[in-house]
Amino acid sequence: MDLGARVRRGASWVFLGYGAAQALRLASNLILARLLFPEAFGLMALISVVTIGLMLFSDIGLGPAISQNRRGDDPDFLNTAWTLQIIRGVLLFGMTVILAAPVASFYETPELVTYLPIAGISLLIAGLNPTRIETANRHLLLGRLTVLDLAAQVIGIMTMIVLAWATGSVISLILGGVVTAAAKLLLTHFGLPGPRDRLRWEGAALRELLSFGGWIFLSTAFFFVMTQGDKAILGKFLTLEALGFYNIGYFLASFPLLLGQTVAQRLLIPVYRDRPPRASALNAASLSRLRHAMSAAVMSLIAVVALGGPLIVDVLYDVRYVAAGGIVTLLAVALIPQVVGLSYDQSALAAGDSRRFFFYTAARASLQVAGLLAGIAFAGLPGALAGLGLAGLLSHPLLIWLARIHGSWDARHDAIWLSLGAALAIAAVWINLPAVIALSSLMAG
Repeated sequence: MDLGARVRRGASWVFLGYGAAQALRLASNLILARLLFPEAFGLMALISVVTIGLMLFSDIGLGPAISQNRRGDDPDFLNTAWTLQIIRGVLLFGMTVILAAPVASFYETPELVTYLPIAGISLLIAGLNPTRIETANRHLLLGRLTVLDLAAQVIGIMTMIVLAWATGSVISLILGGVVTAAAKLLLTHFGLPGPRDRLRWEGAALRELLSFGGWIFLSTAFFFVMTQGDKAILGKFLTLEALGFYNIGYFLASFPLLLGQTVAQRLLIPVYRDRPPRASALNAASLSRLRHAMSAAVMSLIAVVALGGPLIVDVLYDVRYVAAGGIVTLLAVALIPQVVGLSYDQSALAAGDSRRFFFYTAARASLQVAGLLAGIAFAGLPGALAGLGLAGLLSHPLLIWLARIHGSWDARHDAIWLSLGAALAIAAVWINLPAVIALSSLMAG
């Protein structure tokens, strides 16, 4: 099967898998919102900040390395990567135990002392996942992997719902995450074809992994700030109830962007690797069509959640969660600049340029922190989200710099979609202005 056919088939599986996964998450979210209470979602947001933060701060890019490296199908290379992954999982679990008390003290939430180490078990389990997952991504063989991921998610969601009904406690969400990780390990271990992983420590493979992963490690430390920094910062300024509203609002508003990122991460490294845009005009034209298609799909979904945020929350949730409506609108608007730049950074990773990728990520994360802090100081939660959007806009020229180096920047694409995004942002805020203004009341104290 040629690359174009594999890309189309892979894209179909990614859209199907991600859409189904989000539908399952939404259904479970609606059920759990009625069985639990807003503070439970706020507490889970803090737990996620720590566990996801640990994963990102320790990420040495094993997945992209396998996808990108010429030895990505070599058993010695894969087994060395798997050994590193196991060591990382053990260390991550240990860190959840060590950090539990300090994090609980910082957020003045004593429950975290007990809950964080339990959540950390999922990180330990994930360290045992087979490298056949990354091999499937490398070759765009995503059908079976998608089905197995969905099956693991269904098992985890069922566990959460049963435990929430039985206990009415946030422990149901935490144990559901552990069960999901265990189900994914078992399903992918027995369900994906290929040789079984073995412990291996090959010097040459280790050097290649660490050489590529060194800059990835630094990049993902800043990627944590970009993806979890809002919750980490807002968790200090909002009540647990308000943070629960934010967590639900983020889940709804970020769906289109996360879908686009999933497609980009799974498809574009192989595309850029095998058909670099500078190699021919045909390659550049094919990538341009793919880029416009991605932007059209994701921006259409962003328009739905931005314009209809309060209405969506009113329809889906009970009256306790009404404040999440304005969050959905303002967050969706803030994410528009990221939608426009979705396809560019993968060209650097496909070329093995993890160093420049780090510089871009670090600059964007720094702008985001500054925007969040300045915005919350001047205008509360609405100001923080406006600062988040401004940071995305200011970091776009840096993304253009990175894309131009690797011949992937498309000026016409950016001009069209940034203009459409600006019009959408104005319309969404104007239509939902009362809900946006009301967010100022969610500040703690």
